Amino acid sequence: MKFILNGQEKEYDGDPELPLLTYLREHEGITSVKDGCSGQASCGACTVDIDGKSKLSCITPMKKVTDSSITTPDGLGEYRREVFANAFAEKGGVQCGFCTPGIVMRANTLINKNPSPTEADIKQALASHICRCTGYKKVVDSVIYAAEAIRDEKEIAPPTSDGKLGSRHPKYQARELVLGEHKYTDDIRLEGMMHGALKFSEYPRAKILRIDTQAAEELAGVLRVFTADDVPGERTIGLISQDWPLMLKTGEITRYLGDVIASVVAETEAIARKAIGLLKVTYEPLEVVSDMHAAMKPESPKVHEGGNILAHPVFVRGDMEKALAESAYISKGIYETQRVEHAFMEVETAVAMPENDGVKVYSQSQGIYEDRIQIAKLLGLPLEKVRVILVPNGGGFGGKEDLTVQGHAALMAKLLGLPVKVHLTRDESIIMHPKRHPVWMDYTLGCDKNGKLTFIKARIVGDTGAYASVGAKVLTRIASHATAAYHVPATDIEAFAVYTNNLPCGAMRGFGVNQATFGMESCVDDLCEQGGFDRWQFRYDNALVNGSMTATGQVLTGGVGVRKALEAIKDEYEKTKYAGLACGLKNTGIGNGMPDASSALITIAAPDKVIVDHGWTEMGQGVNTIAAQIVCNETGIHPDLIEVHVDTAADQEAGMTTASRATSLLGNALLEACKELNEDLKKNTLADLVGNEYWGEWVVDWTTKPDAKVDKVYTHYAYSYAAQLVALDDDGQLLKVTAAHDAGKIFNPLLFEGQVEGAVHMGLGYAISEELPMKDGYPLTTNLRKMGILRAKEMPPVEVIGVEVPDPLGPYGAKGVGEIGLVPTAAAVANALYQFDGERRRKFPMKLPKKKRRKA
Repeated sequence: MKFILNGQEKEYDGDPELPLLTYLREHEGITSVKDGCSGQASCGACTVDIDGKSKLSCITPMKKVTDSSITTPDGLGEYRREVFANAFAEKGGVQCGFCTPGIVMRANTLINKNPSPTEADIKQALASHICRCTGYKKVVDSVIYAAEAIRDEKEIAPPTSDGKLGSRHPKYQARELVLGEHKYTDDIRLEGMMHGALKFSEYPRAKILRIDTQAAEELAGVLRVFTADDVPGERTIGLISQDWPLMLKTGEITRYLGDVIASVVAETEAIARKAIGLLKVTYEPLEVVSDMHAAMKPESPKVHEGGNILAHPVFVRGDMEKALAESAYISKGIYETQRVEHAFMEVETAVAMPENDGVKVYSQSQGIYEDRIQIAKLLGLPLEKVRVILVPNGGGFGGKEDLTVQGHAALMAKLLGLPVKVHLTRDESIIMHPKRHPVWMDYTLGCDKNGKLTFIKARIVGDTGAYASVGAKVLTRIASHATAAYHVPATDIEAFAVYTNNLPCGAMRGFGVNQATFGMESCVDDLCEQGGFDRWQFRYDNALVNGSMTATGQVLTGGVGVRKALEAIKDEYEKTKYAGLACGLKNTGIGNGMPDASSALITIAAPDKVIVDHGWTEMGQGVNTIAAQIVCNETGIHPDLIEVHVDTAADQEAGMTTASRATSLLGNALLEACKELNEDLKKNTLADLVGNEYWGEWVVDWTTKPDAKVDKVYTHYAYSYAAQLVALDDDGQLLKVTAAHDAGKIFNPLLFEGQVEGAVHMGLGYAISEELPMKDGYPLTTNLRKMGILRAKEMPPVEVIGVEVPDPLGPYGAKGVGEIGLVPTAAAVANALYQFDGERRRKFPMKLPKKKRRKA
């Protein structure tokens, strides 16, 4: 068959059923077309133009392209490429960038047919696309901007700025991301690279009786089958608790469907996957532990030898008897939240190769230094023999904290002496990595006759699934944020993280605080209803202020912006018919007695090249942009001269990119590094300083463990604050979200708005549509389309209001932004729905009312 590809005639005589996406990526090496859903037709990342129409290449077989003309982002023509790249960069329509090339192709087709598309036109055109980062608003703005330029035959100049704080500086490497030129881990191609695949358990709980590898080993193209016996070091790893084996042995019991039984390395991924199908595993199925409440009972089968209770945080303080006596109104309710898939657009992939006596790994992880520790443990190597290089990833949201494919790729590469790539399908990704915790919350909240909160009593249970991940910390965070953004004099809060045979649950944007906020804010609204209190004023009167105490007993000493955020949405509240309110509090930094630290190194590599080395993961949130801007702000060096690297070879250690802490920790480290650089720049040019290095570090090692007996409690070194209002229309549909967020200091308004807009999108989905249901340890679906992620046409307008109440410790007063954006959102939706129909929602997701039919 013959066809035209990006203006060149091509001929293909292979498998007519081969997906066009596979042909483009594997035969032609065109990696600007991304694979986000493994042929599920769910995400739109693989969109190309075929004869003037946008098509999903993952479900287009080669037999359908005969005599057609195919265009990918590479073939758009230089003018269109520049217009789209610069429009998306200037308007902030790109974050992680994985979905963006597909969206560009769809936009190009739309503009060809409709040179002046409206917002509604664009949202409708993007119905096949998922963007998990942006909330779509800035994507739509970017398409409108590009359409105007193309219609008027004008150019859009590459956006830039002086990089100083407060400038709308474009995202670092935005052009490469928009056009698909950035190489994600699955885009890496190496000479002699082999491909690995994993054999997952067929039962959530079963004893492995036999693993028969013979048929797989005999398949042509297979290099080796690996089992647990091949692991040279310690087989069991974990971020905190060491309870997660890389692979299971014969005689051991599986704990969930994502347990790996064996793995295969072959010449191609297709052969490796065929070999996986030839592996024969004999099981003895056992009783599945799938209900977290039943798992807490003594008679329940044990998921782990130590029992099914992973963690049991408790926070009790104040005079409960006095508080109860003073309570004129009491709200009681049981609230439940669901399991949610992260749905990052880029599935897990790692590439590893032998290097000297060790191994080098290209990782998309949220913490390459944590990867290094665990890989070294698996391989029995010293840390210096393991090098991990970050490949900025296609979204994480907490779901790329745990080691998934990196350990397998490293093992294969080290033992074979060859480069190996391990790539998950979307179905495998959903099965393997941890999710957002389903949580059951029994809340009791009281206030006095004047509307001042008196006490809280909460019992909380979270299903942490088969392995610990960071589940203990998530339930601790739920308990420590159970009072949300309010001062409550007396607290009695108890939480349990419970093992089951369900998919593991760990970190996800908000880290449990979203769940607690739903329970607390629902009770606050109920108290207002009981006592006839104004909902805005009640929140304002009870909001945390300087000198207030959190649920853990920490007294806040400065930078508390809840009231400022509430003031910012007051006008909108007063004019909105069906308004749901909620406030947010979110820790910055891990705290709880664990150190938060960062170092950074600035190297003058050439008169026109300055390298910033740090240890944090760029996953769309813009940490590399912020790093460059801080150096620019401090030194006056133009941002175009700055490159940012993240590689363990530089030894700029950082922990996991989590807890909204990268900006504050890295920012303070860079401020330290810039002090000496600034002194040198007073008497020298950059050319004079070539070869010089400038290092800085910032460490917080003084926070308080949850059970510590101390006079002053310092649970976290900083917090972020927010207030949101969700408005519904007369049909009970989402009308608008107003989000006021205290960032301390807004470094980059473009990135700040994008983070909040994207977080609100995730929060709305959490409230009304997203869910990953399971039964007896099995997910009911692993189709990304059925995860309930909102599409562009389902998003209401989002107004972001920046509030700046400086934090005493943050660089320039900055606080974390990445997570707080969705902490209040779902709770605000629940409260808006109550205002609409008087029905208190107690379980997520909450279905919106059906739209009323209008007579023509």
